[in-house]
Amino acid sequence: MTKHNSITSLTEQALHTIGWQEGWLQVKVPVPFSLKWVNSYLIPDDRGFTLIDPGLRTDEAIQVWEEVLQQQGLQWNAITRIVLTHQHPDHYGLAGYVQERSGAPVFMTREAHAYALRLWGDTSDFSQQLLTLYAEHGMPAELREAIAENLETFVSMVSPQPEVTYFEAGSNIMLGGRSWLLIDAPGHARGQVCFYQKERQWMLCGDQVLPHITPNVSVVPGEDGDPLADFMNSLEELRSFEVKLAFPGHRDPFPDFGGRIVELQQHHVRRLDKMAAMLAEEPRSAYGMCEALFGSRLSGNAHQLRFAMSETLAHLVHLERKARIASAAVDGIYRYAALTP
Repeated sequence: MTKHNSITSLTEQALHTIGWQEGWLQVKVPVPFSLKWVNSYLIPDDRGFTLIDPGLRTDEAIQVWEEVLQQQGLQWNAITRIVLTHQHPDHYGLAGYVQERSGAPVFMTREAHAYALRLWGDTSDFSQQLLTLYAEHGMPAELREAIAENLETFVSMVSPQPEVTYFEAGSNIMLGGRSWLLIDAPGHARGQVCFYQKERQWMLCGDQVLPHITPNVSVVPGEDGDPLADFMNSLEELRSFEVKLAFPGHRDPFPDFGGRIVELQQHHVRRLDKMAAMLAEEPRSAYGMCEALFGSRLSGNAHQLRFAMSETLAHLVHLERKARIASAAVDGIYRYAALTP
């Protein structure tokens, strides 16, 4: 294990753990896609350990957890609580498995849990809703079929489903002997929460603010609203907190939380302006815009294509709500065009 009393990046990928102040342990749990790992955090207190975001259920991830617990001289029952920042499978997937092994309760927001059940519950029709949305926005049938197959693979990686206890944004939770404020953080995932410790000026930020990479912001079928506006408003709220050290869901903890928020805000402003300019040149479907922005290479990666398509839609929804563009259905497919100022 690498010990950190200040911020230092991990250089040896073979190591799965980094120690931080106050006995915190960052565990890099592998995921089988381009992000490579998700950050879990083991936080000690006088009863045992709180586990933040255990990761996706894969054989490799379970092996890493077995190795980490052995390395630390711990059994599964040393984990006395499992806390989820949000419901995406790379954070939620192992929650039920770890709960079975440890007996620990699982905490998440009611809204995040409802989304998880909608995706992976016994009566889920989410995949069909998503594919219908993509068809209406111009995605070819063969690519929709590949996405459906990819979505199906996640069922085993989030099983078994955990028994959940709810907490709410605006309340406080004790972590490591300190009180943390739960902050509503929508946009990337409805129901996501960040955790803020005022005295230490630490922020557990899930996937809402990430160093070096931009969190995905997606339109979700069946959810009304403007997810990009939700995300941008959340960033502005988070920017008001004094943060010396942020613990993200991906990449390593970092100090300049406020500066990174500004970079993310500027990124999305540039993306919106670029898309509006492209639509001023010619109308496009959402899929046509997705291809233009991200390249046709994504057609061979169903996982990344789904993220790119849903994020493209989120930006188009935002532009339309701001009356910068308008959409109309032509032969059953929506096409977007810029509005004259």
